[in-house]
Amino acid sequence: MTESTFWQDISTKAKSENRPFFTMAPMEAVSNTVFRQVITKACPPDTFFSEFVYAKAITDPNTKFPIHGRLYVDPREKSLPVVQLWGNGAADFETAAVTLAERGFQAIDINMGCPDGTVIKNHGGSDLIRNHQWAQDVIAAAKTSGLAVSAKTRLGYSKVEEFRDWIPFLLHQNVEVLTIHLRTKMEMSKVPAHLEVIDEIIKMRDEIAPRTLIQINGDIADYQAGMQLYQEHPGLDGIMIGRGVFANPFAFEKGPKKHSLDELLDLLQMQLSLFDDFSQHYDYPRFPSLKRFFKIYARPELGATDLRNAMMDTKSTDDVRKILAEKDKYLNK
Repeated sequence: MTESTFWQDISTKAKSENRPFFTMAPMEAVSNTVFRQVITKACPPDTFFSEFVYAKAITDPNTKFPIHGRLYVDPREKSLPVVQLWGNGAADFETAAVTLAERGFQAIDINMGCPDGTVIKNHGGSDLIRNHQWAQDVIAAAKTSGLAVSAKTRLGYSKVEEFRDWIPFLLHQNVEVLTIHLRTKMEMSKVPAHLEVIDEIIKMRDEIAPRTLIQINGDIADYQAGMQLYQEHPGLDGIMIGRGVFANPFAFEKGPKKHSLDELLDLLQMQLSLFDDFSQHYDYPRFPSLKRFFKIYARPELGATDLRNAMMDTKSTDDVRKILAEKDKYLNK
């Protein structure tokens, strides 16, 4: 553990409200300053995680995985995200952590679960499940900064049963928060999350590292689903939502409401403006990356399939705005 109270403060506040803390998952080309602000407008979680950041790139701009705008925080954001780092070099994590502390960030998360082939080929993400010494070394290195250090992982690399060795090993490292995506690397997101192991993991935590907060991830659609799991599994501390925000940008609302197409398109207009602002600072991500978000707002159940299809053919934010200005002609009445 470090001296930071970052996670304890978040957890204490949530427990005072008889709920787990909620976070938005680190997602590549998604969890940047632009989308964090959109979700904050809709309904924010307790804290956000950044996109994946290659630890070495923080102090070496010539790496093959540059930072681009992954660490950019818009002045309008109310708080700094937890920075998720990936890699396997302890020295890289040590220097990255010091730099992040100097820049005002309060918390680091170590990516030990990403199933992406490129990340694994470069000895990051799920590859650490197969290399315990690397995992131990990067956690220790990150802690030297005094920042709050957490880790996000999967149950195992190939088999679910691996969690009975892997999770206790991580708990012995005394991270502030251990987030577990309840699938293996090989399962990707192709099978249902293994909710049946939650209680066993909580028991492990209670016996090995009672101060470590346990957060789960995988197939959790919204606040209500998170609350149900919290009530069914005493001792659970946090809920991380990832893909759920693509089905519903209001996923963190405590009381579910129906939201009109106009409300959703207002969020899209906000995202377009923020994207244009961001583009003045960084030539990344480029416009095509925005298209993955259109399905969030132009939803089929609201008669907006043709609207979404029209936006998919656009080449700029101004093109999207022109279609939105004429949206009625694209709506299925």
